[in-house]
Amino acid sequence: MIFLDFFISGISLGSIYAIIALGYTMVYGIAKMLNFAHGDVIMIGAYVCFYAVSRYKLDPFIGVALAILVSTLLGIIVERLAYKPLRQAPSLAVLITAIGVSYFLQNTALLLWSSNPKFFPSIIGRGTFEFFGGKLSVSHVTILTIGTCLLIMFILSLFINKTRLGKAMRACSEDKGAAQLMGINVNATISLTFAIGSGLAAIAGALLCSAYQTLMPTTGSLPGIKAFTAAVFGGIGSIPGAFLGGLLLGVIEIFAKAYISSQLSDAVVFAVLIIVLLVKPAGLLGKHTQEKV
Repeated sequence: MIFLDFFISGISLGSIYAIIALGYTMVYGIAKMLNFAHGDVIMIGAYVCFYAVSRYKLDPFIGVALAILVSTLLGIIVERLAYKPLRQAPSLAVLITAIGVSYFLQNTALLLWSSNPKFFPSIIGRGTFEFFGGKLSVSHVTILTIGTCLLIMFILSLFINKTRLGKAMRACSEDKGAAQLMGINVNATISLTFAIGSGLAAIAGALLCSAYQTLMPTTGSLPGIKAFTAAVFGGIGSIPGAFLGGLLLGVIEIFAKAYISSQLSDAVVFAVLIIVLLVKPAGLLGKHTQEKV
């Protein structure tokens, strides 16, 4: 039962990584850029949810909805002000800008909310489900996290494959120039991608803080880096790859903490990533692309 308990904990943590990784992989798949400010959007969303629930005593799910709204608007604003002017700029300039936006959001949060950790109340309480005569306990937050991840993947897959906007996003991912010639508004499509990714970041932030009951301005930094690792692990640009990479990364991290060392768990995670990329440079579900020069 201990093994199963660790496995479920890994799936729960991996579900959070997967939700965050979806934002990374969607932006990269369409805009071909790495939004390193994504982790800080997680933090902003978590703070909005925290104040809505703790200070204004709103229902937790209303708090999450407000966090999604604020994070979505923040994602659109960041894209319009910081990234849109650099659409034709070298990738290095965009990368430096993304790091700058990350530092700006993190330091703004420090000025507004200080660096003191805050107690984050659970979204649905601290209750548990008992299985096998009480030998296995699964918290309500764990069930909510896994269920939310599966629901997001299902809805996102339907959106990408069945809707007109989803087809526009796939067209921009393949060839922006050709998509524009076919009447697709590329700039609006990229803004939509940032909006969806930022909204998912808010959900991940609320679930992450609800699971660990702690919130601070650096909340999204390490999970953001690990989620980016998960996106690369599964194949950057691939939505199923982000889902698979997130789950595998969470399971590996939890088992590394349990059976190797809690201090070396991160090293084990990145070592596994290096091994996978040596065997499959494009990631588990990534596709090799050839460019003519």
